[in-house]
Amino acid sequence: MIVVVIIGILSTLAAYGVRKYIASAKTVEARNALGRMANAAVIAYENEKMASPVLGQGASTGLARALCGSATQTVPSAASAIAGHKYQSSLADWNADSATNSGFACLHFTIDEPQYFMYGYAVSGSSQPGDSFTATANGDLNGDQILSTFQLTGAISTSYVINLAPNMLEVSPEE
Repeated sequence: MIVVVIIGILSTLAAYGVRKYIASAKTVEARNALGRMANAAVIAYENEKMASPVLGQGASTGLARALCGSATQTVPSAASAIAGHKYQSSLADWNADSATNSGFACLHFTIDEPQYFMYGYAVSGSSQPGDSFTATANGDLNGDQILSTFQLTGAISTSYVINLAPNMLEVSPEE
């Protein structure tokens, strides 16, 4: 009897550990995607753009740096699409803002594989010190309507360089 009880306890602990491991493995998607999105925001900001489309001979112009504008919608557009299962996004989802060259289209950011998380990109300001962006991933890994949230922020410093947050904000990461 004691052996049976011990085996029961160990199997319960093993099942809990496996579930926790699987949930943790799924959150890697969000961490990687937000890191890629933040790098894309920095690259887009540092990309040299002229203030005018045509520059005459012997003339000069200042460089215009600006953060990519906010995405008008998340991908997918509703949390119900990722509630306890994966969502297969399309290129059209990611290029919704291509006409204005903002959001994910400006970042040149897409996810081709099925995803567990809903992604957003929001900007406050565009080119002055203190202006910032926030990349967000929300997931409902177990379908209980409680979202796990991951956020990575970056802000333009007084020397006009983007500083990324040293840590990713994680709220209920295995929910």
